[in-house]
Amino acid sequence: MKLPLTGIVPPMITPLNGRDQLDITGLEKLIEHILAGGVNGLFILGTTGEGPSLSYRLRRELVERVCNQVNKRVPVLVGITDTAFVESVSLARHSAEVGASALVVAPPYYLPEAQPELQEYLDHLVAELPLPLFIYNMPALTKVHFELETVRRAMDEPRIIGLKDSSGDLNYFKAAADLIKQYRPDWPLLIGPEEKLFDALQLGGHGGVSGGANLFPKLYVKVCEAHRAGNLARAQELQKQIQRVSDSFYRIGKYSSSIIKGIKCALACQGICDDFMAEPFHRFRAEERNLVQARLKEITEELSKLNL
Repeated sequence: MKLPLTGIVPPMITPLNGRDQLDITGLEKLIEHILAGGVNGLFILGTTGEGPSLSYRLRRELVERVCNQVNKRVPVLVGITDTAFVESVSLARHSAEVGASALVVAPPYYLPEAQPELQEYLDHLVAELPLPLFIYNMPALTKVHFELETVRRAMDEPRIIGLKDSSGDLNYFKAAADLIKQYRPDWPLLIGPEEKLFDALQLGGHGGVSGGANLFPKLYVKVCEAHRAGNLARAQELQKQIQRVSDSFYRIGKYSSSIIKGIKCALACQGICDDFMAEPFHRFRAEERNLVQARLKEITEELSKLNL
């Protein structure tokens, strides 16, 4: 895998059609749909992929099917975040065996750890892993930040190869970018919240792990390409369309799960895959689904005018 990994690495949703059953046809269609948009990698079993809600058996099946189908066309990054150290290592080894390129880990959730404990955890984990590792800052869900000093110390470990930041804190993001320039210029720095993709690129980020790229991968790719080419006006214009995707699909209902529900529902409306959700969540009901269909039609027509 060439570093730094730049551009768009979509956090792929996990197509399901039962409580412990992959929508295999939908998965195959979704992978080809995303790759056709020109993305630079694929991240599976992250937050958008409902990774922590899936059985270990299903996670392994997903990793194997994705790696087989992608067949090295782009790097496949596998989320191994877990409360059980040995399960993270076990999934990592399986991922290496079936052809994944790298691993991604957030701080173990449920019982918050202090930064010295988190650093020691990383030291122990990396020693057991067969693939390089990205660290994933997701404090809203894990309750623990990768504080900047912990990030800097992680840069001393050559097998840790980048940072995905989903904190939404651009001051933190800029400080991380400055550390990378000073200590590890080969490190990719990718932002999670797609609403801040353009801002992150301006601050020295290398790209985004953008949930909406499940739906409109080319849109997100073109933002990065325009920025890289110095066409900031074009990049900002396209960023407005990304904001529209967010406003249209992620805020239906009052629960945070509506982000994943919105993406899955829109994909189902596109005829790509089922929108079954892992327990304890459920797919949108008819009223919300009708709203998604109407908004999807509007956005698709608008993006078509922009040759997207």
